[in-house]
Amino acid sequence: MIETPLRRWLHRRQRPERYTRLEELLATARLDRVGILRKQRDDLAGIVAFAAAHVSYYRRRFAGLTDFATLPILTKSDVTADLDELLADTADRSEAKIGHTGGSTGKPLAFWYDEAKHELMRAGMMRSYMGSGWRPGQKILNFWGARQDTVSGGVFGAGYGDFIAAERTIAAHEYTERQLHAWADTLLRYQPVLLQGYASILAELARFVIARRLPMPKSLIGVYSTAEVLEDSQRELMQRAFSCSVFNQYGSREIPNIACECRHGNMHVFTDMVFLESAADERLLITSLTNRLMPMIRYEIGDAGRLLDGDCACGSPFPLMAMSMCRQNDLIRTSGGKTVHPSYFNKLLYGMTQIRQYQWQQTAPDRIVLSVVASPPLSDDTAGSLQENIHRDVDATMSLELRQVDEIPRTVSGKHRFVIGLPD
Repeated sequence: MIETPLRRWLHRRQRPERYTRLEELLATARLDRVGILRKQRDDLAGIVAFAAAHVSYYRRRFAGLTDFATLPILTKSDVTADLDELLADTADRSEAKIGHTGGSTGKPLAFWYDEAKHELMRAGMMRSYMGSGWRPGQKILNFWGARQDTVSGGVFGAGYGDFIAAERTIAAHEYTERQLHAWADTLLRYQPVLLQGYASILAELARFVIARRLPMPKSLIGVYSTAEVLEDSQRELMQRAFSCSVFNQYGSREIPNIACECRHGNMHVFTDMVFLESAADERLLITSLTNRLMPMIRYEIGDAGRLLDGDCACGSPFPLMAMSMCRQNDLIRTSGGKTVHPSYFNKLLYGMTQIRQYQWQQTAPDRIVLSVVASPPLSDDTAGSLQENIHRDVDATMSLELRQVDEIPRTVSGKHRFVIGLPD
């Protein structure tokens, strides 16, 4: 076993840019509130000026506008329609890649990213982890529901690189009782300091651990919940099962590292990475202050929340926020006892740019309905391919019904649910 200091040294040698960005982020976190908000103001002016000068989309949309509050809101539909125009003219197209979101608000999204954005994202994650007392080189165990992140080259699929980073990732896009037991055994053997993963997956594992009265490692100091809304009941299950603090994270694939809870349970906005606005109806608009590959300015992310006044006893200079409603995921449970994470169904629609909105709804243990707003409509061949994938990966008895619709109604709360499972 490689000791922590040596592992940290090796990882720094392997990922020098990540550690450079981490040191910059940690330096910013040592500023006082006045200093950190001054930096945010300067960074905001800088990214707006850069976008107006180097991004054709913003050059067109910002013409004649000088007040930030009057700048147009960037919607997901805008990103879909003008993806090429949103790439800065300073970008090296040979290095730029297309990423995809899961469409947590029912609208799948493509975006540009490169290695620099990826390394800054990982550095931001490391800074969040350090809020629990974790230090680089200490073990992290990820329970991840998105297949594309756990394959070679994915966010958590670096193989030997993850070993050096003291990270291990369990692909948790689906699971059975037997797998939950195997995961609990892995957790006990691996002895991680942190757990990270989707809220629903961690809660399901916690429920299993409690029900079976399974021992958990005393090495754990924190659980980081991400990708989904964290319910109070889920937090309580995790705290009981793992005997440590639970930290709620807020971010997205297109704009990561927006906010994270501290040890006092308050959500802090990372103002050195984002500028956050909360509209009168609590819709969140987010401007990335660091992304000069594909600037996202006043982006309507599809979540809601509000900014809070006051300071936190943790001493962090970062201001506070509260989430109102966030991405609501549902698990799909088959008649054969398998549980499938919603990210699986998101992935099936990647690359289908004609889809403006979608929703999966399980209507019976062996039946799922896909409603899509698409132009042109999805072909019979596409429907057949989706059915084949579901038969192969989910359940051989599950049928798919494709409904081409003009509109998908929202929930009473105003949120679009992109996967709806059977009620408990």
